[in-house]
Amino acid sequence: MPSYPRTIPSGAASTKEWQGAAQLPASTYEVLVVDDSPVYRMLVEQVLSSEPYSLLFANNGEEALQLFHEREPCIVVSDWMMPDLTGLELCQRIRADATKPYTYVILMTSKRERADIIQGLQAGADDYLTKPFDPKEMLARIGVGHRIIELNRELIAKSQKLEEAARTDPLTGLPNRRAIEEWAPKQLRGAARHGFPFWVIVGDLDCFKAINDTFGHDAGDAVLRQFAEILKKNTRASDICGRLGVDEFLMVLTHVRAENIELTVRKFHQQLAQLSFPFHGKSVHVTASFGVAGFHGKDLLEFSALVRKADQMLYEAKRSGRNLVKVSFP
Repeated sequence: MPSYPRTIPSGAASTKEWQGAAQLPASTYEVLVVDDSPVYRMLVEQVLSSEPYSLLFANNGEEALQLFHEREPCIVVSDWMMPDLTGLELCQRIRADATKPYTYVILMTSKRERADIIQGLQAGADDYLTKPFDPKEMLARIGVGHRIIELNRELIAKSQKLEEAARTDPLTGLPNRRAIEEWAPKQLRGAARHGFPFWVIVGDLDCFKAINDTFGHDAGDAVLRQFAEILKKNTRASDICGRLGVDEFLMVLTHVRAENIELTVRKFHQQLAQLSFPFHGKSVHVTASFGVAGFHGKDLLEFSALVRKADQMLYEAKRSGRNLVKVSFP
């Protein structure tokens, strides 16, 4: 009997309820059944056909591995003894691929000796079923696998949220210093390799402390969020902007010609200057100063060196009267 994938219609329970926050594909609970016996494949299908799982079938270990890599099922139920790969070898191959989401593996076997069971678990199996299996026991053990996979997905989702939070400024929603320092060096190496311009822009709000002291920190936060929105709107998907400190922001722009960079920075410099903030019945205008440092060549610089140079240009802009853009050309 040839192997075939088959989708079993959902039962009363909704698979959407199981998908949780992990944002995984819609086909979330596929079960791969591996057995060279057509009789046992049919028996497993009869047991699971009324359950909310999508079933995939394979005649042997090699077909199972191909389906595993193509479909990434969350549960694999495999016979132990097969003509090509044994269930143990299949399990070891599955465990060797660390790039895949965790798969819950159940071995089916007529072996009942404790040493055999230990061997199967040591090979990476999560559970086992003895043949001939009891249908209720199979459902119960697959249910355990379902719960383990769900817990694993929840942990991954929470970990992803924590990772995202660790790289995001909570006030503005922009990337923070850590995120910028992880992203920018890769782009800088690309600029050196392919020869496109790379610009680091450091912007700082002028007299920001006076806004906090005069109108309160809520007013200061409103200005920071608005400034962040301006920078975000002027940042392409291939570039980045983020918050470095209290009122200091950084942008990385690429593929901008030297003769256009000052005009480009002045565009969002002017957008901020045109805003009016109604604080305590007063119309308040806020300005910012910008320092720009560029790289265009093959002799790779450290990203931190470009940031320091942009900081120097920012200091020049502040010392020259604020509300200015100062550029260090490569």
